[in-house]
Amino acid sequence: MSFRKAPTWGCSLPAALLLMAPFDLLASLAMDIYLPVLPAMPGALDTSATTIQLTLSLYMVVLGLGQIVFGPLSDRVGRRPVLLGGVLLFTAASFLLASTSFAPAFLAFRVAQAAGASAMLVATFATVRDVYADRPGGVTIYGLFGSMLAFVPALGPIAGAIIASRFGWRAIFVTLGLLGLAAMLNAWPKWHETRPSTLDQARPALGPILRDPAFWTYSVAFSAAMGAFFVFFSTAPRVLIDRAGFSRLDFSLAFATAALVMIVAARFARRFVVRWGIVGSVARGMAMLLLGAALLIFGEAFAAPSFVTFVVPMWIVAVGIVLASSVTANGALAAFGDTAGTAVALYFCVQSLIVSSIGTLFVVMLDAETAWPLAGYCSLLAVVTLCALRLQAKRRSATA
Repeated sequence: MSFRKAPTWGCSLPAALLLMAPFDLLASLAMDIYLPVLPAMPGALDTSATTIQLTLSLYMVVLGLGQIVFGPLSDRVGRRPVLLGGVLLFTAASFLLASTSFAPAFLAFRVAQAAGASAMLVATFATVRDVYADRPGGVTIYGLFGSMLAFVPALGPIAGAIIASRFGWRAIFVTLGLLGLAAMLNAWPKWHETRPSTLDQARPALGPILRDPAFWTYSVAFSAAMGAFFVFFSTAPRVLIDRAGFSRLDFSLAFATAALVMIVAARFARRFVVRWGIVGSVARGMAMLLLGAALLIFGEAFAAPSFVTFVVPMWIVAVGIVLASSVTANGALAAFGDTAGTAVALYFCVQSLIVSSIGTLFVVMLDAETAWPLAGYCSLLAVVTLCALRLQAKRRSATA
């Protein structure tokens, strides 16, 4: 297939981060900032708690599966229209959520909000793939995106609680709408199209992507990294507050240290990725997950739950998360420059399904008030990833 060069992306790396980061953050913030008002929502909307829970579940489902629609669409019509259309939908849905007191309408607007968030994620990461696939800046962007997202679950609920206590629950969605509007106005003149122009506009096919061993290897590695933080987020309140006796403030500060480690690690990850390459960085990231898991197991078996036995091992896992997530997208999407939107969609969908299924299974099946779910998830997914990397190396040797 013949290609014409994609339009030039005129942003410096810092400017690109400021341009792209809001869309990545808003998709997660719309979930987490809403959590503190959940107990009050059945009364506010005159509905059941089950319906309110559905507003969370459907958001997650649409956020993941919607990318299967928007990924191929971005390959056909471009990243810019999908991005701007997504943020417009997200913004409008946020304002509509603030204006309604009718439960079915509220549920429908949450689905629309999630669809807009899904489109924003696809367009953002497809653009990163278009522009930075063969440039070191991609490592910095992927690493910082992962680090910034770590702060959202920690700070989002606090922000939501403060906003709701001062202005009411509707102000949460007004805030999301205003943030979406600001991001859209900033992107409108600056976000240029980056989709590679092709002479042959064949319809993107899922088969070649799903049959590619490298795609699955690095998608599983990404799932290992992101799932580790998901399981940590799911179990940390029970371990640190319920068992270790932390106050809510102490817990928030302890939790935030893991995100801080990720941000610091992302600052230095680029130089190590250049030295180790994609395979070496992923392998070392998985080794850090295994080391963190071993320390969690030791602490759980021989000591009472504490900052040292639970959070400090998570610092090591956090470094592994950054090393892996900084390069897995480039590894998974390397062969799909002409269909990057579709490949990005599948990449995130696979990650979402693995994390939500296996991560939740570990939390439910093992004692969520212990370190076992986190240690078990890190161990299993890291070992699977390392085995996949080994098979990939043997495959390359056989064809060399």
